[in-house]
Amino acid sequence: MPHTILGICLKNRTQQAGALQEILTRYGCSIKTRIGLHDVAEGQCAAGGIILLEIISKEEEMIKELSAQFDVQTMRFS
Repeated sequence: MPHTILGICLKNRTQQAGALQEILTRYGCSIKTRIGLHDVAEGQCAAGGIILLEIISKEEEMIKELSAQFDVQTMRFS
C-alpha cells in the first residue's frame, strides 16, 4: 500500500491555524496521523510551525486546497 506524507509550513500559526483546521476537518477521514512541530520556550511559542500528515489515500483535492494557502511538500512511498 502506498504511503503519502504531507508537510505543511505555517509562517504565522495564530493567523493561519483556523483556515488550516477547517481544511483538515473536512478531510479528517483521510488523515491517519497528524504531528505538529514548533519551537517553544517557557512562556512563549514560535510564530511558525510545521504540520506533518500521513494520509491514507491520494487526496488530490485536499493537497490542492492546502497548496493554494500554505507551503506544502509531499513525499510518496510505494
